[in-house]
Amino acid sequence: MTAQPRRRWRAVAIAAGFLVVATADLAAVLLWHPSSPVGALLHQVLFVAWPLPLLIALVLGGYELFLHRRLVTELGVISGPSILAHLLPSEVLRTFLSSVYGANEANQDVVSGLLGGEGVNPRGGDLTISTNTTVKLELEGIDTRAYHLITTQSYQFRHNVPVDRFVLFVTSSVLLRDTISAACRYPLFELYFVPDQSQFLDSVDDMLHSTQIAIDYIDHDNNRRSAEPSQIPPVEVRFGEWVNYLTFFREAMGALPKLSPHAHAGDLRIFECDLSDIADDHVVRAICGLTINSRTVQSTADGFCYWQSPYPSYVERITFDVRRLAVDHAPEQEFSVMPFTFRSNTLPAQWLSAEDLSDLPVRSWVLPGHGIALLWREARD
Repeated sequence: MTAQPRRRWRAVAIAAGFLVVATADLAAVLLWHPSSPVGALLHQVLFVAWPLPLLIALVLGGYELFLHRRLVTELGVISGPSILAHLLPSEVLRTFLSSVYGANEANQDVVSGLLGGEGVNPRGGDLTISTNTTVKLELEGIDTRAYHLITTQSYQFRHNVPVDRFVLFVTSSVLLRDTISAACRYPLFELYFVPDQSQFLDSVDDMLHSTQIAIDYIDHDNNRRSAEPSQIPPVEVRFGEWVNYLTFFREAMGALPKLSPHAHAGDLRIFECDLSDIADDHVVRAICGLTINSRTVQSTADGFCYWQSPYPSYVERITFDVRRLAVDHAPEQEFSVMPFTFRSNTLPAQWLSAEDLSDLPVRSWVLPGHGIALLWREARD
């Protein structure tokens, strides 16, 4: 029996004890007829006092049996949302995790992953959370050694994101790939990973010349408007300013020590896009929705590609188009989808031809660190 039921039944037992006392007191008053002055005085005391234990028994028993649970529920309904709305999401979640997981500096990674931001504003005003997300991965062969990975991502945000900038990170470092999402303090960003260091610069150049962005935004008159997909010339962030974009270049992050930008001069590039350039009136007060279409060069020999969400996102579906991966004189390929999410509606792992590879309905939340991998190999009989 848990502590709460034990406390409840202890209170009921005490109420029953007071009820027994009140019953005995009343019985004495009704049945006892004293003949001495002392007995008459005691009889008068019992006559006056017997309602008190009865009242205590009724109040205590009635509260525990009938009122307590209903009162707690009503107070939660009335005050809970109002109180939570004025608390800082990061503090609420950090306190809760400490009470469940125990005190651990790694809890901050969970906080960042669940919130998709620092969570230092009430009502989650500084958080980037997409409630409607779709993803399309297209593979287009260049030759037998390389292919274009074309990614189209569409987000609709729960709260308008009050920025007019979009940041692009491109890296070939596994360490940076796994930490940039938690270290970036810009609400809108995208991360591209190039596993093959020899293709890093080619991928950066390909991404810069191919990326198109469409936005739903709030203009200067507070009206919601849309801008069609357009190329925005990304401006490279100067090496000396990297510390303003990634926390781990300024200070240690939990178990990760402070990193030196000089150590990653060859495997990281940062670019910034001014989203106001594609707005009709060149004024963007906030972003409601965002669609990014980009292309990078990848190595066919890797045998896989993947997508990870930069923000907490409710993903409706992920679409694949691999029919153009094959090039002349290349062996036929077969494909398999491997989600790493809370859940998805995928079939048991199986290898399919390019024509048989269908969309993956996810219909689940995908947090930073979650995603989907697409594997391929030479077709087997």
